[in-house]
Amino acid sequence: MIRTFEELKECQEHCAEQFKTKITGASGKRAVVLCGGTGCLSSNSDVIRKKFEVLVSENHLEDKITVNQVGCFGFCSQGPFVKIFPEDTLYRLVTIDDVDEIFAKDLVGGQIVERLLYEDPNTGEKVPKQDDINFYKKQHRIALEQCGQIDPENIHEALGTDAFAGLAKALSMDRQEVINIVLASGLRGRGGAGFPTGRKWQFAYAQPEGQKYVVCNGDEGDPGAFMDRSILEGNPLEVIEGMMIAGYAIGAQNGYFYVRAEYPVAVSRLRKGIRQAEEMGLLGDHILGTDFSFRCHVRLGAGAFVCGEETALLGSIEGRRGMPRTRPPFPAVEGLWHKPTIVNNVETLSLVPYILRNGAEKFASIGTAGSKGTKVFALGGKINNVGLVEVPMGTTLRELIYDIGGGIPDGKKFKAIQTGGPSGGCLTEKDLDCEIDFDTLRERGSMMGSGGAIVMDEDNCMVDVAKFYMDFICDESCGKCTQCRIGTRRLLEYLEKICNGQGTLTDLDEMRDLAAVIQVGALCALGQTAANPVLSTFQNFHDEYVEHIVNKKCPAKVCKNLMEYKIDPDLCRGCSACARQCPADCIHGEIKSPFTIDASACIKCGTCISVCKFGAVYKD
Repeated sequence: MIRTFEELKECQEHCAEQFKTKITGASGKRAVVLCGGTGCLSSNSDVIRKKFEVLVSENHLEDKITVNQVGCFGFCSQGPFVKIFPEDTLYRLVTIDDVDEIFAKDLVGGQIVERLLYEDPNTGEKVPKQDDINFYKKQHRIALEQCGQIDPENIHEALGTDAFAGLAKALSMDRQEVINIVLASGLRGRGGAGFPTGRKWQFAYAQPEGQKYVVCNGDEGDPGAFMDRSILEGNPLEVIEGMMIAGYAIGAQNGYFYVRAEYPVAVSRLRKGIRQAEEMGLLGDHILGTDFSFRCHVRLGAGAFVCGEETALLGSIEGRRGMPRTRPPFPAVEGLWHKPTIVNNVETLSLVPYILRNGAEKFASIGTAGSKGTKVFALGGKINNVGLVEVPMGTTLRELIYDIGGGIPDGKKFKAIQTGGPSGGCLTEKDLDCEIDFDTLRERGSMMGSGGAIVMDEDNCMVDVAKFYMDFICDESCGKCTQCRIGTRRLLEYLEKICNGQGTLTDLDEMRDLAAVIQVGALCALGQTAANPVLSTFQNFHDEYVEHIVNKKCPAKVCKNLMEYKIDPDLCRGCSACARQCPADCIHGEIKSPFTIDASACIKCGTCISVCKFGAVYKD
């Protein structure tokens, strides 16, 4: 049990020495750490870990080698990862069949398994250390600093990397002083809107003394987003500490984590972190011998996108259907069970301990004038380096996509990047050199959102992209207000009509008018931004809409009703592979003569293209 500030300091120093020993090998032991994020776990990272443990045990090397799992390394397209300390050797794309070789050659023989090292695509050189890989070089990790370093289920490793030092500093101050530090840091909410965190805390602090709450929004629902999940999986105690600091600042004694049930690993590690903190006296009554008492609770969300909106989230915690309510009153005045409540997302709370430990000035020195610190992005789509990245605010889209993301696969041309999820917008080549911050993205018709960043290339149809997001929004609308419930459904119908070759130019004007009505009339922010995918693609890719409507063609050859599969007679060798594999039996011809496709019977499944070895089948 840790009962005082002095005991916490002693424990941190002891744990830091143990953690340093693991990383540096000072005790003569080597450490094997494996990525324990959901992505790598789904690729058998846990099975790989167990095989390492068996080999260590069978060879009686427990006093020479330790094995454990850490959080997400971030470079998801190269996982599963295995890192060896103290050499800091990083192996990627490791399979269960590679374990014996790593064990025998590296752990026992002391030689690097070069074939499992990352290979720089530009130079062809093998890169043995994580920090020398381009994907990591331009990152500045704060929220993700210990992910991929510490065991997220071991509070001692967290304490060894300064966990709860920020809380200890906060508890030595007046509550208003803590809020002033957060205000001075310039921290803005990472959940999407970018509202100043300190101002939100100030509103709740100003309410009369009594029951108050802190709520952590871990219900990220944007397609392709996994920032909050990875932070909770990799360092749950960092977020717990951030919640506790927020609780102390506003005078709350209870905090609620609202995490979607589809995140079982994050939920399990979060609950374990809470339990370990309670057992050590860092959560509960009279924390560190002060008058501050605080408890954390976990509530599971059912996966409703609308529960990312704070009033809908609070209703869900209270046991009601998650639906937004009108504001004011704002949650900071009347929130959970009608008590003052602050709602911050996972990433926001994860940054708070850093600010308290290092001071507002250090955090504010990173980023731009209006957007301080760093931002975590889930970089996905048509990009070589898919993964989780944390960059300083002000990093350009070009740096994000090409320097960190490694550019577009197969030499394809960059077309757009969707930021901010369904509520955001598409940014194009003309925006590549703009700085990533809250205000710049909004000025260019998009938004930061929670941090999803989906890259698209020349093979993406932007009308189809708008249709995808609108279909998602229709499914996720809570249905409370007419503008969102019916308006988004009408927009989807227009998009389906255009993708089917039945649209008219008049439809575009009607869609603009309808989008404007939704923007001003919807109840919550999610509804008000629901038309953004349409408006953004209108602005940047109007010609594609016209091409679909006037010429009945999909330039990207994605919309099935606006294209045909054809066979080039000059390239066809008459091997019949396409005809034999065609599920619709619509390809005909004679062996060693060009085959043809019956367009009226073709279901446009693409099988013929995938099986043709000569590139004779194409879309028109």
